[in-house]
Amino acid sequence: MKTLFRSLLRGVIRFLFRVQVRGQPEALEARPLLVIANHVSFLDGLLLGLFLPIEDPVFVVHTGVVNNPIFRLVLKLSEHLTVDPVSPMAMKKVIRLLEAGRPVVIFPEGRITLTGSLMKVYDGPAFVAARTGATLLPVCLDGPSRSHFSRLSGRHPKQFFPRITLTILPPRTFPWPDAPTAKLRRHRAGEAMRRLMQEMIFASHSPRTLYASFCDVMQIHGRRRMLEDIKQVEYSAHELLKMTLMLSRLVARQTRPGERVGLLLPNLAPTLGLILGLPALQRVPAMLNYTAGSEAMQAACTAAEVRTLVTSRAFVEQAGLAGKLDALQGVERLYLEDLRASIGLGDKLWLMAWALWFPRRVELPGSPEDAAVVLFTSGSEGKPKGVELSHRAILANIAQIRAVVDFSVDDKVLNALPIFHSFGLTAGTLLPVLSGARLFLYPSPLHYRVIPELAYDRGCTVLFGTSTFLGHYARFAHPYDFYRLRYVIAGAEKLSDPVRGLWFEKFGLRIFEGYGTTETAPVLAVNTPMAYRTGTVGQLLPGVEHRLVPVPGMAGGGILHVKGPNLMSGYLKVEQPGVLHYPGSGLGAGWYETGDVVELDEDGFVKIIGRVKRFAKVGGEMVSLEVVEKLALAASPSALHAASSQPDPGKGEALVLFTTDPDLNREILQLRARDLGVAELAVPRKIVRVDALPLLGTGKIDYVTLKCMAEAV
Repeated sequence: MKTLFRSLLRGVIRFLFRVQVRGQPEALEARPLLVIANHVSFLDGLLLGLFLPIEDPVFVVHTGVVNNPIFRLVLKLSEHLTVDPVSPMAMKKVIRLLEAGRPVVIFPEGRITLTGSLMKVYDGPAFVAARTGATLLPVCLDGPSRSHFSRLSGRHPKQFFPRITLTILPPRTFPWPDAPTAKLRRHRAGEAMRRLMQEMIFASHSPRTLYASFCDVMQIHGRRRMLEDIKQVEYSAHELLKMTLMLSRLVARQTRPGERVGLLLPNLAPTLGLILGLPALQRVPAMLNYTAGSEAMQAACTAAEVRTLVTSRAFVEQAGLAGKLDALQGVERLYLEDLRASIGLGDKLWLMAWALWFPRRVELPGSPEDAAVVLFTSGSEGKPKGVELSHRAILANIAQIRAVVDFSVDDKVLNALPIFHSFGLTAGTLLPVLSGARLFLYPSPLHYRVIPELAYDRGCTVLFGTSTFLGHYARFAHPYDFYRLRYVIAGAEKLSDPVRGLWFEKFGLRIFEGYGTTETAPVLAVNTPMAYRTGTVGQLLPGVEHRLVPVPGMAGGGILHVKGPNLMSGYLKVEQPGVLHYPGSGLGAGWYETGDVVELDEDGFVKIIGRVKRFAKVGGEMVSLEVVEKLALAASPSALHAASSQPDPGKGEALVLFTTDPDLNREILQLRARDLGVAELAVPRKIVRVDALPLLGTGKIDYVTLKCMAEAV
């Protein structure tokens, strides 16, 4: 009778929720078997019991979940064990079940998520897995969190019967951690379980295109307000879709399929619309850096074979870009003002009568491996190169970030970082839009007084920035301007200790430092509330493989090589216009050499030592230019410093320090070096006073210009 009831219930649930089971359940016959799953709703146990073909499993249930009367009724269908996760005896009962050969299903989070993302992972399940040598079978549940059986806040949209997917991942085993104490072994096992859960959540995401993902967001979250820009207009998803469809149609009319179309636009809603819409019509937006010089802009257009440039007359006039545009050769301009004026009756009928009703049918046939956007390297160490990123790479990076950070519809992101920069595009813009969060786009990160006021006035909860920009915001902000912020994430350059300290002292906020490159779409590692270590850039994201290649002359660390689904499709170089150079390094095809020398500690936290190109060989010894800058900053915290090198006939290279402090001298640096234990070789003999350091538009120091200055002194 019970078997018949289960079969009927399985059929009803499959029909109502369109349940799909993905993956190969290879380990279902293994014993001992421990099934682990994320906990997103009161339906989870029922779904696992009905759709996992495991005979006679025992469900380990949190005491708080059992208090729900509906769930108590469901539990009657299978055997269960109610445990208190803080009780030391609870996991011993689970161990006995596994040793008796019973398959066990457990939720390592214990409680049902309140954020929609992974919550605290208890050490107990990991301890059980390591102690028994059980085969771990990760199963990711997607969809139940959108049902009325979840515990998410009212802002999260709920559906009566959302589509549900169960993704079964390859089985794992947990070796007993090697540590000097039992407490540390248990902790390391728990950390390994947390990382496995994050990998599970990331691995369950499905490859899509940017436009299809935007359509998914509208289907899940509705066409509500989601975007605001400097025009102080709040755009709903419906209005953003209208803009996306119409602008892309107008640009596509004057370009060819497969063409890379240059975008020279600030952080505005139309820019985002073109980024989402052009790839849907088989055009690739190439994001030009409007703060670069005309020579760098021409090199970018040549490398990517940009023949058509979309911009705005108002923007060109306000930003003073007319001279740069006039210097570009072989590029035709399309102005947004002219495009809007060209909208005809046929376009309006197409939009209102068909495209808005069937937006998915507008997208031309394509693949997640197709190019989604071309970005350009900053040119801080040479000529800019085009970096072609596929839909797969960008959406994989968003999924990787969401697996470790709990962004949700409750958040409002303030992004002033330029969209032509990978950090500003993926993390600052596409991540919130494709996560259902609200977004405020601001056109310039240089307005240090305005941005804190906007964060206060708009009630923003997430802020992205570079160390330089965050330092300026903190100096000009009122102590209450950032009262709503819960995440401040720094990237693109090393976070300085004075900036970190100022934010904590003035606002009580911890800055989460991350690390990435344009070539990896861009995030590779980030500190999070669950995994934070000062002085590091956090742990590598799920799905990122890594290798460290030793550097001759350096005792510790190595050059970081990475491989993963967020890696670029390839480079576009000015020497061979339009030719895609596929990624590869000394480790083989598909690997990317970051050029950064890093160390990984025993818990997997990444510490950046410096860039290979930012080392000088002085007297046969490798000296990090970043160590020189840290030394100068320790000696003069209120000033700005940057180090470079120049040829030296006696020692190979000599250090040159540029500083805005007129009183800094070699004697002060030597005293500070002795206090900090820094080698004498890292104390520069040449100190050059400057009024300001040369900067790129992204806020990074322009080391190409700095190198020329060093060789000239």
